[in-house]
Amino acid sequence: MTALVNDTANAPVDLVIFDCDGTLVDSETVATDVMVEYLAELDMQLSADEALSRFKGGRMADCVAELEEMFGRSLPVDFTKVLRDRISPVLHQRLQPIEGALELVKSLKVPFCMASNGPLHQIKVSLSVTGLWPYFEGRIFSAYEVNSWKPAPDLFLHAARTMGVEPSRCAVVEDSLPGVQAGVAAGMQVFALQPEQVEAQLPKQAKIISRLSELHDHINIAG
Repeated sequence: MTALVNDTANAPVDLVIFDCDGTLVDSETVATDVMVEYLAELDMQLSADEALSRFKGGRMADCVAELEEMFGRSLPVDFTKVLRDRISPVLHQRLQPIEGALELVKSLKVPFCMASNGPLHQIKVSLSVTGLWPYFEGRIFSAYEVNSWKPAPDLFLHAARTMGVEPSRCAVVEDSLPGVQAGVAAGMQVFALQPEQVEAQLPKQAKIISRLSELHDHINIAG
């Protein structure tokens, strides 16, 4: 799908598209901890900080390929399934919404939806555990549905088309570099949630926010 030019810096917003992991729910750190523990069992030593830096927001298949290249050997054929099975119960125990997430979605007066690289069943678990599910039910888009993952723009464009909104009238809220790149490529306004340190490679078109509540300072999302 052809990427669009992002010249929408101050366009009105008719749809807010949220990422899930790391943007609305603090699942990135939970999933990374589980992965690092599993890798250690396979005699593959990797710190949580390095794993998060390398794989945040990425596609699982790409993560597996990079791990195999890093360690010079293949992972078990069922690595992804076992990892997801291990992550699920830990999410139920530890997962929390990102600060301000519930307050933000409760205040929105314009349509919003979710577009995530994760599979639908994992998204549902994350949203259910954190109390966000009722706000997104029926308006969730997974990269597995379109067989295209961020940083490609296809998922965001699919979400906008399904919701009946032009890309230039959409605002994307993302925390990862692949997600921000996808939003820019889709021709949408992009807000990069960077609570601690701003990633050096973020596209210049992205607007940096350190917390979700700052969105109210940038776009009229509360009516």
